[in-house]
Amino acid sequence: MRTVRPDLTQAAWRKSSYSNSDGGDCVEVSDSFPGVVPVRDSKVSGGPALAFPAHAWQAFVQTLR
Repeated sequence: MRTVRPDLTQAAWRKSSYSNSDGGDCVEVSDSFPGVVPVRDSKVSGGPALAFPAHAWQAFVQTLR
């Protein structure tokens, strides 16, 4: 099975609502891609990102609530 990776160069990222100004551990997600949710470490904005199917990310977030 071939995996298609989205081009994240123009992604609009938003930080987790749990982020703070002290540089705490946090993630950023992008809502710019239909069907896919890219996630990255907010402290390494130029680093790698993981891309999850939107339905899997939604299930993950629902489980955390």
